[in-house]
Amino acid sequence: MSTRYDTSVEAEREEGIADAVRAVQRGRLVILPTDTVYGVGADAFSPEAVQRLLNAKGRGRHMPPPVLVSARTTLEALAVGVPDWARALVEELWPGPLTLVLRQQPSLQWDLGETRGTVAVRMPDHDAALELLSRTGPLAVSSANRTGLPAATTADDAEEMLGDQVRVILDAGPTPGPVPSTIVDCTGDQGRVLRQGTLPVARLNEVVRPLGAEIVDEG
Repeated sequence: MSTRYDTSVEAEREEGIADAVRAVQRGRLVILPTDTVYGVGADAFSPEAVQRLLNAKGRGRHMPPPVLVSARTTLEALAVGVPDWARALVEELWPGPLTLVLRQQPSLQWDLGETRGTVAVRMPDHDAALELLSRTGPLAVSSANRTGLPAATTADDAEEMLGDQVRVILDAGPTPGPVPSTIVDCTGDQGRVLRQGTLPVARLNEVVRPLGAEIVDEG
């Protein structure tokens, strides 16, 4: 059974985030708001918690969840071989609706699924999410919906689909969704858009072209 907290109420926000931190530490799932849609999150370093997240969504290991972080500097601990143009995207567009797929730091002891040596990382532009992430560390987070159903843009939507699978729900009102983050593959010689989201390709190229790079849209 889940407990829901209204993050617009200061005292309830603090209680809710503290409860969500405890839930994550115990390997449970939480629902959190982001700057796109609501997400369902788990401790990225707990294989059992990540599997619980995949099971809740009805998703297989072939679709590993992205990892959300609270600071740009965390990228260095999670990824290696980050291109200069990808770093420029981080500096210009994080926090924000941009997910970067990078080569995973080989020393990481986690199991997000069949990642093929990569990790998808994002820093969301949402105060409640960032506060939670600053206390928990990186979270494996996927959209708070059952696979095949529309992404949740309200806590009601998320609770209806996943309420019986999560311990804590942080309700911050409607999100700016339903458009998700833009996903860019940064593991090759040039960037490739794997999913077109809130950020258009033209905006990405404004950042990387001065560095001699180009991002192409494969969609």
